[in-house]
This record gives sequence, C-alpha cells and structure tokens, in this order.
Amino acid sequence: QVLLVESGGGLVQAGDSLRLSCTASGRTFSTDAMGWFRQAPGKEREFVAAIRWSGGNTYYANSVKGRFTISTDNAKNTLYLQMNSLKPEDTAVYYCAARSRPCLGGTGCYTNAVVYHYWGQGTQVTVSS
Repeated sequence: QVLLVESGGGLVQAGDSLRLSCTASGRTFSTDAMGWFRQAPGKEREFVAAIRWSGGNTYYANSVKGRFTISTDNAKNTLYLQMNSLKPEDTAVYYCAARSRPCLGGTGCYTNAVVYHYWGQGTQVTVSS
C-alpha cells in the first residue's frame, strides 16, 4: 500500500502562485510514476501533470503547459506541483496519484486516471478573479 497526503492548497487571486506537495509513505519503492489530477464542481476529474518517478519524462495538460511544473524529491518521497499565473478556471480539488506498476501504453500510462493505483484525499485550490 502507498499512502498519499497532499498539502499546499488555498485561496489565492488570479495571477498568484501556489505550490502543492504530495508526500508518499508505505511501499513507495514500487512507484513507477506519479501524477496530479483535478476536479472542479460539476466536472469530471481531469489530468493536470505527471512524471516518471525515477526522473525524466514529464507530461502536462495543454491548459497548464507553461504555467505549472511537476517535480519530485525522491529522497523525501514527495511530489510537487508549482502553479504560476493561476486563473479562476484552475479552481478545483487537486489530487495526487501513484502508479505502482510499469505500464506499456505510452502517454496514456501517465495521463489516464484509470492506470493509477493510489490516490490522495485532495487539496482545494480556489482562484478568485
């Protein structure tokens, strides 16, 4: 089992920045990739960003590309999402997720929520205009 705990959400104004953190514990040695997803009220959960846990490949939704940066600190078992130039449409509950087994599906192995095995409880991000 892998336990994921997010932090760093809050209420900010448009144009501000926030950094989300997701700390993993448990069987973290099996983690192959981690990602951030978000869900706004009345909408489905959507992909935001993902990263290969061992480093290298990163993936972003078009809506956040150039504004958000995903990164990891493997020594701390922590995933980050630096969010700059926030917009009201970024308002959502943000969830981190971990995929604990290799995947042979290309980009979908990072962007598709169904391939992730563990999820955090979520942290609220609200951006006012």
